[in-house]
Amino acid sequence: MYIGLDLGTSGLKGIVIDDAQVVLAEATAPLTVQRPHDGWSEQRPADWITAAEAVLDSLATQVDMSAVRGIGLSGHMHGATLLGADDAVLRPCILWNDTRSAAEAAELDANPYFRRLTGNIVFPGFTAPKLAWVRYNEPDTFKKVAKVLLPKDYLRLWLTGEHVAEMSDAAGTSWLDVGTRDWSDELLSATGLTRDHMPRLVEGSAVSGKVRAALGGRWGLGDVVVAGGGGDNAASAVGVGIVKPGQAFVSLGTSGVLFAASSNYQPDAASAVHTFCHALPDTWHQMGVILAAADALNWWAGVAGEDAATLTGSLGALQAPSRTLFLPYLGGERTPHNDAKIRGQFLHLDHATDRTAMTRAVLEGVTHAFRDSFDALTGTGTRIDRLIGVGGGTKSDYWVQAIATSLGLPVDLPVAGDFGGAFGAARLGLMAATGAGVEACGTPPIARTVEPIAALRDDFDAAHARYRAGYAALRGLA
Repeated sequence: MYIGLDLGTSGLKGIVIDDAQVVLAEATAPLTVQRPHDGWSEQRPADWITAAEAVLDSLATQVDMSAVRGIGLSGHMHGATLLGADDAVLRPCILWNDTRSAAEAAELDANPYFRRLTGNIVFPGFTAPKLAWVRYNEPDTFKKVAKVLLPKDYLRLWLTGEHVAEMSDAAGTSWLDVGTRDWSDELLSATGLTRDHMPRLVEGSAVSGKVRAALGGRWGLGDVVVAGGGGDNAASAVGVGIVKPGQAFVSLGTSGVLFAASSNYQPDAASAVHTFCHALPDTWHQMGVILAAADALNWWAGVAGEDAATLTGSLGALQAPSRTLFLPYLGGERTPHNDAKIRGQFLHLDHATDRTAMTRAVLEGVTHAFRDSFDALTGTGTRIDRLIGVGGGTKSDYWVQAIATSLGLPVDLPVAGDFGGAFGAARLGLMAATGAGVEACGTPPIARTVEPIAALRDDFDAAHARYRAGYAALRGLA
């Protein structure tokens, strides 16, 4: 058996699979985010450990943990977990959706070596500008930093006692030479760090260490290896079998992701497309990232005083987009705008605009943002033949149909089950324990395929053009 632990922003999930990759057990534990100032987003690493203990306690009541051979880790990317010389946490972890370091990101991005070596813009959400912010604003803390870990890798330290990262997560720090898959001394020095501050690197399917006997005994774990694992999106891609060119997934989670696998390193930083290492050796991926996808719907549901499922469930069949527009930039945006300061907006409201129209506008606004990412990815030469849809937002048929129609691609929806980050992490744990290769990463059974509605494609094209004009007006560019 193999365990996958997925550290999400709102909770930690664990699953157990057998050698046939059948899910035998699963458990979750909630997590909260602290937002002490506008644009800030933090979590306490101690809460991750508490959540992991709760999840493993629950899994141990469902299966005999002595049969576990490997554990894989997945987690939200870019977080800055700062440790002192004794591995004590120095401050709360600054998360992926924290935008306080916009000025520091711009400063680093002005150094041409960052885009040249990482293949990416230095976004405010990435790890390096966070350390630059700490260096400038919390100098006493910065002086004490002995190790910088990504969130899931703090779980690894707890499990194994090892400081280790893997390529897909490390690629989101702005310190990795993504082409050569190694830390860059030059990029580290630009933020006052050295290679000694970094964990050692392994591939996601490789062994990173073993569970400490003193810890494993609590759950009856024996000689268990811990795989390198993957950043949340790379692990999700492993979970749904997106590991070869032409394969892609669209994720409607808290954030929105359009993810495409590639066998080559083909960056285009200016497009704000992320080009990262995949969680498998000699494989890369490109993705467009929307900071608020299901998060935008949940925000609107709170304002409207109704749960999201009720709002979307009453929409009926897909219609041509209405005149009302929503720009989903509640906390800035990444692809393709790279704008930490922009904020969301409703446009073209009139006396006839009701709650249903505004709900549609929110779903359509996120759909238009996906179209922006799609255009950016395909503009770099990335091939996307079809999509697998994942994430809680795919429960809305209206939303999935809108995305399929806007992008002009069918969206395959897997059968009921978790094929996301936790499942991908468990697969990586299996690969590390058994030496299995990419053949272990098949696509899940597809329950149904949502086809684009050709008759509405022109309407969605026109609405996307108005959306782009709305963005331009918001930025004062029109």
